Amino acid sequence: MIEPGDLEVKSLGPCRIDSPLAPLLAQRVRSFYNVDESDKVLFDDTLSALSARNQPLHDLPGFEPAGPRRKIFFDPSKTRAGIVTCGGLCPGFNDVIRALTMELHYRYGVKKICGFCSGYQGFIAKYSRDVIDLTPDLVSHINEQGGTILGTSRGQQDASEIVDCLERMGINILFIIGGDGTLRGGLKITQEIAERGLKIAVVGVPKTIDNDIMFIDQSFGFQTAFSVATESIRAAHVEALAAPHGVGLVKLMGRHSGFIACYASLAKSDANFVLIPEVPFALDGEHGLLNALRQRVVRSGHAVIVVAEGAGQDLINDCSNETDASGNIRLTDIGMYLKQRISDDFRNANLELNLKYIDPSYAIRSVAANPYDSVYCIRLAHNAVHAAMSGRTEMIVGRWNARFVHVPMPLAVRQRYQVDPNGDLWLSVLESTGQPPVFLQLCATKCDGCR
Repeated sequence: MIEPGDLEVKSLGPCRIDSPLAPLLAQRVRSFYNVDESDKVLFDDTLSALSARNQPLHDLPGFEPAGPRRKIFFDPSKTRAGIVTCGGLCPGFNDVIRALTMELHYRYGVKKICGFCSGYQGFIAKYSRDVIDLTPDLVSHINEQGGTILGTSRGQQDASEIVDCLERMGINILFIIGGDGTLRGGLKITQEIAERGLKIAVVGVPKTIDNDIMFIDQSFGFQTAFSVATESIRAAHVEALAAPHGVGLVKLMGRHSGFIACYASLAKSDANFVLIPEVPFALDGEHGLLNALRQRVVRSGHAVIVVAEGAGQDLINDCSNETDASGNIRLTDIGMYLKQRISDDFRNANLELNLKYIDPSYAIRSVAANPYDSVYCIRLAHNAVHAAMSGRTEMIVGRWNARFVHVPMPLAVRQRYQVDPNGDLWLSVLESTGQPPVFLQLCATKCDGCR
């Protein structure tokens, strides 16, 4: 349940300085495509939500709209900004770095922009990571390459040491580019800043190749990721068609959310089975995946399976609770597990099998952003700069119902965005593939749960 207070964005104080963008804003008038900074973007604009609350529109929960303000908090001539990239690689990192730098330098006149290398390690003295002076000349062409010129790392660092570094360097604004773990780290940084009574803004640009951050329509890099992933599905289909009883098995990113698997499968329409973390499935039994796959291959001669990396983890007998640097449970390779189980099943059924397993994950993460994501990165970065210069803090920028908005960090990390098994996206996948809504393993007792 979302209450109006959940959507309130923190501010460092009143804005008293005329924005360098004020002359540009003076020419704009309200329209469908331009809401005023005093307006809000409704959290839920469905008729059922509006009528259920029976409240005036101005009392309904709404996001603060993103965009430039006529008055700003920071004096650009005396402002120092920092930028850090964290977590796994994602198409668009460099696009965001470039756009932040260009907007700060040319539009607001902020001349000192520091790039902290190797994620949050870049603030901690014991790691001795470099700090780069980000200038328009340095970043002018970085959007043409994948990865991040600042480097990255996983894992949290001591928030007090990070704020110590910000104080020593006189940083007024910190832009953090990263996913769920990065934003949680950013939340701790803002809390430490508040405890010290400092005026330092922390604004996030959410990065998650899995598209699993809540309250934003889509994360940058996602469009590029599923577009590149379609080539692996195409390759798996070609391989499956070329051999008797051919099966192509493609594992895509998606620890908790199956968006890449769903979108890539819909884009290429060659997948016959799509497996995602949000929809549990059984392998064995009359209504299990293995039987359905066997029937499909015998009937049509080939099949393609697309599986998200986090799908089917409950099927694997692995009791290890080993975690990575970010504290995430290390996943067992569901692709290799399925490959073995499918091979065993066909062998036990005395059926020929030609299975090709493709895992393109690192190849997808490292590519440069496509044109759509490049544009999206620029617009996110511009709005992040506008928010920071106006003294907003402890927030991220995103797009909600097609409008750019400010989302408080605590709300953004409250829960994870996932594919709704009852939603229209999963319904489209089922329609496209023709697979059963669920794969069930019938138990001997025929209980209510598996009839």
